[in-house]
Parts: sequence; structure tokens; C-alpha cells
Amino acid sequence: MRKFIILCLLAGMAMAQTPKPFGATPTADQLKWHNLQYYAFVHFGPNSFTDKEWGDGKEKEDVFNPTQLDCRQWARICKAAGMKGIIITAKHHDGFALYPSKYSTHTVRESPWKNGKGDVLKELSAACKEYGLKMGIYISPWDRNHPTYGTPEYNQVYVNMLKEITTQYGDLFEVWFDGANGEGPNGKKQVYDFPLFNKTVKTYQPHALIFSDAGPDIRWVGNESGFAGETCWSTINGAALFPAYDKPKHLNVGDANGTHWIPAECDVSIRPGWFYHKNEDDKVKTPQALMDIWNKSVGRGANLLLNIPVDNRGLVHENDAKALLEFKKLRDEYFSKNLLKKGTFTKKTGADSYDISLNKAQTFNCLVVQEDIRYGQRINEFAVQVKENNEWKTVATATTIGHKRIVYFPRVKSKDVRIAIQGTLAKPIIANVELYDTPAN
Repeated sequence: MRKFIILCLLAGMAMAQTPKPFGATPTADQLKWHNLQYYAFVHFGPNSFTDKEWGDGKEKEDVFNPTQLDCRQWARICKAAGMKGIIITAKHHDGFALYPSKYSTHTVRESPWKNGKGDVLKELSAACKEYGLKMGIYISPWDRNHPTYGTPEYNQVYVNMLKEITTQYGDLFEVWFDGANGEGPNGKKQVYDFPLFNKTVKTYQPHALIFSDAGPDIRWVGNESGFAGETCWSTINGAALFPAYDKPKHLNVGDANGTHWIPAECDVSIRPGWFYHKNEDDKVKTPQALMDIWNKSVGRGANLLLNIPVDNRGLVHENDAKALLEFKKLRDEYFSKNLLKKGTFTKKTGADSYDISLNKAQTFNCLVVQEDIRYGQRINEFAVQVKENNEWKTVATATTIGHKRIVYFPRVKSKDVRIAIQGTLAKPIIANVELYDTPAN
């Protein structure tokens, strides 16, 4: 798709002069993360066999025995679905590790799968490399099985496990923490040492981004529906955040002029549950429902982490695979024909508006716009206008843009389109504009 890179947007600047950054800005690794947009979460473990969502840590290791486990199948489907990576639950709250950790006796090593010689993370790492996908790890701090949980010793056990997964499976693009903190087998809760956890990750995977309610690199969006805020800032006042932060609306919206660049990630499952349940085989989200999630996550400047509950065979279920591939086909129908491949794009002199002149009148109902977030997030209000009968008519309004904003409006036919910037924190810098006639009504 054609990109319209504009570096001469500040009055009086020469074309070759680089704009001055405004406020908090993303790191190079965060910029790469923004461009991924969409990747898979895989919840898999004893719960996949016991029909539970949260295991109690008392499950016998022999319940984990997938008969057809095939990480290449997962990767093949994710790649075909347009995903850029896979984050796997290396250890959920039940404490069962999908790799043979030296620091636990509740792992695949104690299971009958592959006679205790298996390693799901190793197989997934190889599959991701084969299919050109990035790999990430979720490892729950809560552990309902480990005997040291609830004592100072456990933090070091957890750090040792973090070191294992960050040194044995190649480059990781994301390490995913949550704030869940319940009782362990001794009835005690743990005081987590997140500064130590974060330091461990950055020591062994300096380019991996850390997700949690508090970041420091990526924040939870505040819900598990996959929806970012109608207004969504990638900036937020980071000092106010902590694991298990209890203000979801704040996480959903962020802060204009926030002190830190900690963008939102939207996590949602393709089924009602996060782990596989046979009674949910007919409850997989439709491609249309997934498109609605796309528009309210990626289309509001966040990234989409879509969970796929691998079934008790060790495979992505046929119904899930069908929905994922049909969703990819639907996205292609929406966004494969950018009408701005031919046309001119100019900034109106002395005004915060950007005019698009097509080579002929076209029918369209969707505009995609991106800021050049290397220099910060600046725009907080804008309108989409078209020229009809020599007069500009507003067809849609929106607030923040950030990495990407997708705006829909009633289908119109025109040769001229305008992005009218109506509110900013600093002089706007638009990096990319696309125009589509989508199947949306």
C-alpha cells in the first residue's frame, strides 16, 4: 500500500529536517511491536483435558497426554490467518510447565506424553522459525502447585524458571505477566518481586517487550473483550500503574500527555473460554464478530492478541481454524484494494487539514489513517470530509489516531477527501492514509 510520508509538516521546516519528538515516544522495539498488529495467544495445559478454566494445582501429571500434538499445525494456521506470532502459556496458575523445568516436579517431564521426553516450547520454537512467526511466552507468577509459593524463596524459583524460558527457546518478542495472585498449596499468597522479574527478562531477552497491567512496555487494555477505548492513547502516566491495577477504564483510554509510552494490547478468546471445552465447539466467534474486534482494537491504535484454545488432541480445532481463515478472507475483502494507490495527497497551507484528490470520483466508506508515532501521539480530534457539489461535507468524526485509526461512514462517491484536524497536543504528523470501499454497510 502506498504510504504518504510527510516530514515537512511544521510551519517553516525544510523538507529534509526531522520533526522534534513530542512527549513520550516509542522505543525501536515498541515500534516493531506496533507493526505486528495481530498475533495468537495459545492456552494449553492440564485444563485442556480436565475441562477447567483455572486448575487447582492438584491435577495429576498424567492428565496431560495429547495424542496428536502438532505445533507445526498451530503455526501453519496462524500464518495462513495473517498472524505474526504466537504467545503460549508456558505455565498457567495450576503451576504445570509445558517444558521440563529443573525447578518444578509438575511438568511435561512427569507426564506420559512422549514418555516424559517432550517439550512443547521447544516444538513451538521450531515451528515458529519454520513459518516465520515470532514467539512469546506467558508464565503465570501464581502457582497453585509449587511448595515454595507464598514464601520469599518462590520469587527466586520463579526467576530461575524465567531464566530457563528466556535462554533456551530463541528470541522472544513478548513476555506476558498477569497480576493473578491467589493462595498456593500452603494457603499463603505470594508477594511478587516484579522489578526482579522484569530485570531478569531484560537481561536475557533485551528486545522482548514485557506485558502487564503496569507495563513497563505494553499495558492491558482493561477488558477481555478485545476492545480498546474509542479514545485510546498509547501514552499513560506509568507511575500510577502496578500489577493488578484496578482501574480498567484508565487502562482502556490511557492519558493524553502521559509520561510513558505504554500502548494497549487487546486480549480476547475466539471462544467463550480461554482453554478448550468441547461444549464450546459451536460457540466460536464468527468472522464478522472478529472483524468488529479488529476495528475496535487494531482500528483504535492497539494490538490484537487473539486466543486459540488448543484442544485435547494438541491441535487447533477445525471450527477455530475455519473461523480464523474466513476472518483473514474477510479482512482481505475489506482492505486489499486501497483507492489511494492512485491519487495525490497534500497538506493545506496554513491549515491543519490534509486533502486527497483522486484521479476520478470513487465510491468509498472507510478511511484508515496513521500518525508517525516516532514523534509521539499528537492528534485528539479529527473529521473525515468529502466534497459534494463544491462544498465540504463531514461524514465522520473521531478522536485519537496513534498507530492506526479505522473510520467507517455511510458510503459516498467523491473525487476529493479531507482529513480535517480539529484538536491536537502538538503539530500533527500524518504518516499514512488509505481509502476503501468495504463490505460494511
